[in-house]
Amino acid sequence: MADGQWYPPEWPDRIRAHAEGTLVPVVPKRAATVLLLKDTPDGPVVHMLRRRASMAFAGGAYAYPGGGVDPRDDDHQVRWAGPTRAWWAERLGVDEAGAQAIVCAAVRETYEEAGVLLAGPAPDAVVGDTTGDDWEADRAALVARELSFAEFLDRRGLVLRSDLLGAWTRWITPEFESRRYDTWFFVAALPTGQRTRNASTEADRTVWIRPAEAAAGYDRGELLMMPPTIATLRQLVPYSTAAETLAAAPARDMTPVLARARLTDGAIVLSWPGHDEFTKYIPTDLTSGGTRP
Repeated sequence: MADGQWYPPEWPDRIRAHAEGTLVPVVPKRAATVLLLKDTPDGPVVHMLRRRASMAFAGGAYAYPGGGVDPRDDDHQVRWAGPTRAWWAERLGVDEAGAQAIVCAAVRETYEEAGVLLAGPAPDAVVGDTTGDDWEADRAALVARELSFAEFLDRRGLVLRSDLLGAWTRWITPEFESRRYDTWFFVAALPTGQRTRNASTEADRTVWIRPAEAAAGYDRGELLMMPPTIATLRQLVPYSTAAETLAAAPARDMTPVLARARLTDGAIVLSWPGHDEFTKYIPTDLTSGGTRP
């Protein structure tokens, strides 16, 4: 493997079926993920987790905290601070209910998987340490979907701090994938007084790492990543602080990135618009993929 790009072994067959018109695309589920940042003397670092090798999808790959939208977040008014739902709807390219659900997913999943909560008792405050037993009980209830995020905020007297998030990019899983997600990526800074921990049952390791260092590990084939992960890491490299990264977020293009597959010269060419490094050339007579030299 020339680098750490991961993609499912069944892709070649599914890509061929898609190109031949025999594959009906799965409707993607809405999801959100957060690139959590903190400053160090050597520059900002990002929080990443490694998916367990036993996971059926992207086992062993590095990713960020994130997951699917809870449908209940479309239906209930969540205690909210920061830009309005209408502002977020325009920024994310969805309706207001959908914007609330996506932002809620970003905040909730960060709390569920990293123990970091972007919420506070007032619009200008953030909670401190969230590692006590009572916090853990609520976190577990959120993970089990026994408690909705709106109920959690109400119980705690908290407001979601949407102003602590910056919408960064949007990727949609290719049409030929069996599991598809329409994922909004956000950036956020680690709140003062909080600390991350591996609270995810899907991860066997977490790390704070400089984006350039993680990208170099990918380039050497040492760190497995999916295209959206390494693409966003490379986008973080130019920024010297977490605040500088967040300040750049409003100008980011949120046009969805969706892989394309076409038949050319006896091979399937798989490409992501605007991201040439991920292009794959898959011979039509083989069942495993590869990258053309």
